[in-house]
Amino acid sequence: MDDQALAVKAAGGCRVSFAALVARYYDRIYRLAWRQCGSRAQAEDVAQDVCVKLATAIASFRGEAAFSTWVWRITFTTASDRLRAGRRLTTLEPSRIVALMDAGEAREPSPEDAVIGAEIWDAVRALPDQQRDAVLLVYGEEMSHAEAAVVMGCREKTVSWHLHEAKKRLKTQLQTAV
Repeated sequence: MDDQALAVKAAGGCRVSFAALVARYYDRIYRLAWRQCGSRAQAEDVAQDVCVKLATAIASFRGEAAFSTWVWRITFTTASDRLRAGRRLTTLEPSRIVALMDAGEAREPSPEDAVIGAEIWDAVRALPDQQRDAVLLVYGEEMSHAEAAVVMGCREKTVSWHLHEAKKRLKTQLQTAV
């Protein structure tokens, strides 16, 4: 059964459908939360918070956007709220970020490149909020600019501009760090 059909059934009170949606999306929710927050503990907390929010919000799902976009918006907002609530990020020097972004590198670090990956996402998390969010969604979650615009609540051109500004900022940081 597709996401939209499961969401409609879950909105009607079907617990089995809701459980299927949570099982289908939990890993992706966790991954986005990890990229946004930067720690396993915070990502787990955000993922759990999102699941609780989904349980109460599913009844309001109208199907105007894809279910996945709706879930990303809830995850994105929950993680952003957690960060704004005073949780501090550990930032490292932004090493090799621009080259990897330009190469389209958009995955959670594998064991062999975990150190580089941690530095990349830590540096991305140090960007201004909207630049960070655009990078996380487009490069981290492999969304199109249009999909990221829906999640961020802005125009597609605005997402493109934030990505451009993020790359410029990271290039400047790399040049001054050397």
